Amino acid sequence: MRFMAGYPVQTGENFIPFILKHKNRIQEVYFSWPGITSGRGSAGYGNPLMENEMQNTLLTGLSRLRSEGVASCLLLNGHCYGRESLARVFFEKIGNLIDFLKTETVLSSITTSSPVIAKFLKRNFPDLECRASVNMEIGSAEGMDYLAEWFDGYYMRRELNRDLEKIRELRSWCLRNGKKLYALANSGCLNFCSAHNFHDNLTAHENEIRAMDNAYDFPGICRQWLMRPEKRERFLSVCNFIRPEDIRLYEEYFDGIKLATRVSRNPLGILSAYLKGKYTGSLPDLLEPCHMECFLPEILENSLLPADFGERVLRCGHRCEACTYCRDALRHALVNADNWHQAQETGR
Repeated sequence: MRFMAGYPVQTGENFIPFILKHKNRIQEVYFSWPGITSGRGSAGYGNPLMENEMQNTLLTGLSRLRSEGVASCLLLNGHCYGRESLARVFFEKIGNLIDFLKTETVLSSITTSSPVIAKFLKRNFPDLECRASVNMEIGSAEGMDYLAEWFDGYYMRRELNRDLEKIRELRSWCLRNGKKLYALANSGCLNFCSAHNFHDNLTAHENEIRAMDNAYDFPGICRQWLMRPEKRERFLSVCNFIRPEDIRLYEEYFDGIKLATRVSRNPLGILSAYLKGKYTGSLPDLLEPCHMECFLPEILENSLLPADFGERVLRCGHRCEACTYCRDALRHALVNADNWHQAQETGR
């Protein structure tokens, strides 16, 4: 399986060397452009000097990748572009940016959540692969067919990561219609989150919101929900992540697997785990968002989950109210963090 890695917002000096070392398996590096809204906020925070500095730093890294032939993917996946959504000036800005990036990087694809941006891209940059963002939540053949004129590939809805029958259906449609299918492996988002679209809209407008005298902070509902013990025991069944050990089960269905590393505290740890196909440590640490704090002083030790976990949840039908498999698996894999680390050190 080949992976797509997110260019970290706070990149360290080891990120680019790591990508180059593993370029045979890391298909591309995807990135947002400072100053343009993306699915994880507008890097640069509306400060022109900061945006310019971040753009230069990003270009330096992307140029190193270009010298080794590593492809890049531009994210235009903001959930909302406000009054600019259909504006001529906005599309002129995007067009000029793409022209520039094509001279400076190996820009091979663009991922967007806007059907109108996709239409613009296919008319003006037909040589670039245009992908539908996972933020569009496309989960049916009909959903892909509606936009088939403008998209070359689709990121499948997160919640379908553990639905083999649906994955096969979508893959079959893509093969018949000359399209590509992708998946996001390490999302920490809760399935069918009723606050997801609202949260994505806040992210898209964060600069405007930050300038206001706000009455509330909204960090999302997932962490607050998971802090309740009776809810936390359902963690494995209400999430959609694919563990490093289980990527092999998806080889024949996807053209690539996206790993969320742009805002992670340990992007190289995530990439290493999926490249190895094995991970010992706190499972939530691999996810974005990360919910490690919800389990402390315990950790959810990935290596203690059942060996058949991936195969089981891919085919189980998700009749969770009548099944205790995931709850039992979680209970067995929870260990005291300090004791576990001491035991690991002693074992070495």
